Amino acid sequence: MSNTEVWTVKRILEWTTAHLQKHGSESPRLEAEILLAHARKCERIQLYTRYEEQLTDGERAAMRDLVTRRAQREPVAYLVGYREFYSLKYQVTSDVLIPRPDTESLVMEALDLARSWKEPRVLELCTGSGCIAISFAANHLGAQLIATDISPAALSIAQTNAARHQVTDRIQFREGDLFQALREEEREQKFDLILSNPPYVCTSELETLEPDVARYEPRLALDGGADGLDLVRRIIQESVRYLSPTGHLLIEMDPEQVEATLQFVHAETDFKTARFLNDMTGRPRVFHGSFLDPPATEVNLSEEFDEITEDADSPIEPESIQSESTRDH
Repeated sequence: MSNTEVWTVKRILEWTTAHLQKHGSESPRLEAEILLAHARKCERIQLYTRYEEQLTDGERAAMRDLVTRRAQREPVAYLVGYREFYSLKYQVTSDVLIPRPDTESLVMEALDLARSWKEPRVLELCTGSGCIAISFAANHLGAQLIATDISPAALSIAQTNAARHQVTDRIQFREGDLFQALREEEREQKFDLILSNPPYVCTSELETLEPDVARYEPRLALDGGADGLDLVRRIIQESVRYLSPTGHLLIEMDPEQVEATLQFVHAETDFKTARFLNDMTGRPRVFHGSFLDPPATEVNLSEEFDEITEDADSPIEPESIQSESTRDH
């Protein structure tokens, strides 16, 4: 960015988009807009009505720093200090995992399961930024929640986010290792929902992750042990004690961990429901365990129609048509 050139909003967006694309960004234009809006302390939409405005020296300096750091693969969410999740804005720092769209599938399923409950008791483990517990509380006004994390820095961020979205009166935050974070009297309670997005990346795969993740996001929130299931197995095994007879356990994990997880569940629990729910891309992402029978399989009408069509096109007449033909003669 030469000091002698005139840098308007339009021009700096174009330059930044090309620069970030060259440095591996998958959404360079979007990132350019987010960074520039942050540098100018305005909403993204305001950039479109101010295309020809010139940046101040301070705005250019701020933008130069942001673009330099982003080109080194520092996540945009950490640069601007927030991330949108389930239509809410969450503060994030390098102390917490950045909320991702995949995790919204867990929140949607949890809210769907709790539709008929007036005041569900919910426990979230490994809360991080608090996005799961807070999004649930914001969309189920009768819910009472406890959210735990082993990191005091993460809990501080979660508490800030809870205050921002005005749910502090319904979420109790506890510091500690999974269920051990619960107070003595809380360990005697049963929960209608136990939710978690725990660390589930294999230790050997951590360095192969995208630089944005491997270099900057907290290893504590990523490292799931040799096969990625160290905490998942603990949560499944220990949840049996804390889950109500009609309750549900939902855990986000890697689609590659389906078979190993189901084998463990069948061997170590009495869950009648043990299934995986797909994320927005159609991949199995959320484990669902319960002492209840699994939901009835939904009828796929399009598949049924295809089967009927295939039968009708067969060179052999369907039995019902043959019977009518015989009667007619």
